[in-house]
Amino acid sequence: MSAPEDNKQRNREIAANEAERQAVSAVRVSSWAIGLTVIIGIIVVAIVWAWIKR
Repeated sequence: MSAPEDNKQRNREIAANEAERQAVSAVRVSSWAIGLTVIIGIIVVAIVWAWIKR
């Protein structure tokens, strides 16, 4: 009788680990997106500033 309960506990642990992995992946993707946006913003500001100052 304990085998199904062991499987349920194992499945809960697997689900918790997968949720943690997905959260870490989401943070990593968000960090890249924010960093890329900042870099593109700096480039755009530099181009606009150079255009205005000529």
